[in-house]
Amino acid sequence: MFPSSILGRSYLLFMLVLAVGVFAQHEWQARDAFDEIKRQFDKVNADNCPIQHHSDLFMPLDSVSHKPDIKEVNVNPVFPNRTALLHLQNMALSRSFFWSYILQSRFIRPAINDTYDPGMMYYFLSTVADVSANPHINASAVYFSPNSSYSSSYRGFFNKTFPRFGPRTFRLDDFNDPIHLQKISTWNTFDVQDLGAHHPDSISKDYTHDLYKINEWYRAWLPDNVEGRHDTKITYQVEIRYANNTNETYTFHGPPGSEENPGPIKFTRPYFDCGRSNKWLVAAVVPIADIYPRHTQFRHIEYPKYTAVSVLEMDFERIDINQCPTGQGNKGPNHFADTARCKKETTECEPLHGWGFRRGGYQCRCKPGYRLPNVVRRPYLGEIVERASAEQYYNEYNCLKIGWIQKLPIHWEKAPYHVRQKYLDRHMEYRNYSTGSRALHSEHLNIDQALKYIHGVNFRTCKNFHPQDLILRGDVSFGAKEQFENEAKMAVRLANFISAFLQVSDPNEVYSGKRVADKPLTEDQMIGETLAIVLGDSKVWSATMLWERNKFTNRTYFAPYAYKTELNTRKFKVEDLARINKTHELYTEKKYFKFLKQRWNTNFDDLETFYMKIKIRHNETGEYQQKYEHYPNSYRAANIKHGYWTQPQFDCDGYVKKWLVTYAAPFFGWDSLKVKLEFKGVVAVSMDMMQLDINQCPDWYYQPNAFKDTHKCDEQSSYCVPIMGRGYETGGYKCECLQGYEYPFEDLITYYDGQLVEAEYQNIVNDVETRYDMFKCRLAGASGLQSALGLVVALIGLTLTLLYRFS
Repeated sequence: MFPSSILGRSYLLFMLVLAVGVFAQHEWQARDAFDEIKRQFDKVNADNCPIQHHSDLFMPLDSVSHKPDIKEVNVNPVFPNRTALLHLQNMALSRSFFWSYILQSRFIRPAINDTYDPGMMYYFLSTVADVSANPHINASAVYFSPNSSYSSSYRGFFNKTFPRFGPRTFRLDDFNDPIHLQKISTWNTFDVQDLGAHHPDSISKDYTHDLYKINEWYRAWLPDNVEGRHDTKITYQVEIRYANNTNETYTFHGPPGSEENPGPIKFTRPYFDCGRSNKWLVAAVVPIADIYPRHTQFRHIEYPKYTAVSVLEMDFERIDINQCPTGQGNKGPNHFADTARCKKETTECEPLHGWGFRRGGYQCRCKPGYRLPNVVRRPYLGEIVERASAEQYYNEYNCLKIGWIQKLPIHWEKAPYHVRQKYLDRHMEYRNYSTGSRALHSEHLNIDQALKYIHGVNFRTCKNFHPQDLILRGDVSFGAKEQFENEAKMAVRLANFISAFLQVSDPNEVYSGKRVADKPLTEDQMIGETLAIVLGDSKVWSATMLWERNKFTNRTYFAPYAYKTELNTRKFKVEDLARINKTHELYTEKKYFKFLKQRWNTNFDDLETFYMKIKIRHNETGEYQQKYEHYPNSYRAANIKHGYWTQPQFDCDGYVKKWLVTYAAPFFGWDSLKVKLEFKGVVAVSMDMMQLDINQCPDWYYQPNAFKDTHKCDEQSSYCVPIMGRGYETGGYKCECLQGYEYPFEDLITYYDGQLVEAEYQNIVNDVETRYDMFKCRLAGASGLQSALGLVVALIGLTLTLLYRFS
């Protein structure tokens, strides 16, 4: 009994010491805004959300900061930690344009006692494609106002509306799904529902009602009460040229323009998606316009109106927070501002991307006039600082003050002959270089001459070059896969939708009751889908959908090509490339079309399989939901890795006369016997190569970058770091000091700017006044030797005196 009591007391004492040691090591961290949001985040779950107060289901609006501004997308760079949010709003905008276009496209066709509207399955599969092609998007929906949704899915339903219609898809965690025996989350299983299918008395299930609690996305634009003038909706113009050479200029109403206030996109507050996905989500909401009411025979009472909203959502956990203090680059509003643990006396905070909703997504850099200790290689990582104990924090993570700071020179001079020769020897490509198109084929690339040639090709001069000179090496567009990834996903999304529709929707299927199957895809729908990509993403200059021969309904060839000729416009053009029937100009002869056709002609094992659990409405009024006849079902489609990136090309005879980089994604459907899949065509998008950021910094030998290691940093004392937003020009980098070196000048920055370095090196080449030789980092602590110099001289003098006296 006695030994056991001693053992028990020892055990309790050990646990007490352990608890004090664990919890006390972070006692120096005061409670801040992050802890408040984290507490609210953990407080709500799927079990208690129905009884939570309405305010507890929402987070503050500024808990998501630095939202992309559509007015500045083509002006200022979008940082990597906001590209997913930018793509979210672009996708919502693209879907809004498509639904606005297709709901009003009946005015292009002759008036009949039938509807040209897409069927319910078109809506369902469209939202599925939004999610399946975009890993960062976890839900997509279209919510219609009461009695505003016309449908072609019921017999005798002409000019009638659904009371509510809200097709929505969200991504399921299929870890325990019986479909997957491997017990691995594929994130390729989707729950598809019509949220407008509920009993009329169940107002808590009505997404238009206040009792729905989380429908802030609905109230962002709806209901649209038009008062006074009826022509309040922005119009967009499309010039269409069909395969038979007939022309059509079609004007339709759409979401607000980018220059308007508040613009076409509204972001919701982060909210808990109670009863549905049961996650904290953030939504981008864009209105959908239609002419309402329809078919009245009195056009003066039919006016443009927002009848629905396109809502795309992503996880709040995936959005990076910015813990740095407010300033010029962090103006706010930002709920997490100034929660970083950097020591403000000697360091300053710089955000990093990829951390999501957790602490430590920053690094502590030395302020101007300070440097890192010699034993520290890179800035202090925020995650390490956050985990430090009180003793570590107060004794470490400081920067040392630089002793003697130099002034930048006022009078410049030409570099001496030997200095100039030294730097020219270091970059031999500036002694002997080729000009024009040959500059890109030199063994040692002269980046200035290469860019001079590329920028010199335009719609006026392109005829002066050989056609082979208008196709560049693939490594000239290095970085396109990362920087144009969102645009490529637009093509993958459309290819996924067509694959899903061709494999899931059967126009000959017969259902019980009044429900009828969706009709085959129409020309208007495919033109609208292609056009919506160009309208929704400003970086896409052209988009095309190329169908294989005899694969589109009642057409031998069909290839809608949508493009724009200038930025920030409301006028767009569409050409059906099927009208060009010369053998060498036929779209089926395009390189990317032939490559993808050959690659996917027989073997489809590598395609992704997407599973859907679709619940549709029981009848026209939507009394309740019921499982779709094929439940669950699936389709197979390509992901972004299955596409093809082309070399940069200047098409002098094309519609968009720019250096274009094209991404193409294939789509598939059943063969005529419905036995196996077959290649049906390609969706391609083209982007302007001039919007790429050049990377001149060193890289691995196997990286296909034509401009690799063309920077002008002093490699003995500094290293190259790429800078975003500089475009297709030299100088998109900064020269940071290596470990053991320091920035010696009195300046607001602690590095040498690449644009300044490149400009000064050009002065060396041109043999004019320059200060390039000063762009070096100083040995750290060298300024401290100056104070010890007098002591060294005195010591030498004393030694000589003593030797003289005793000699």
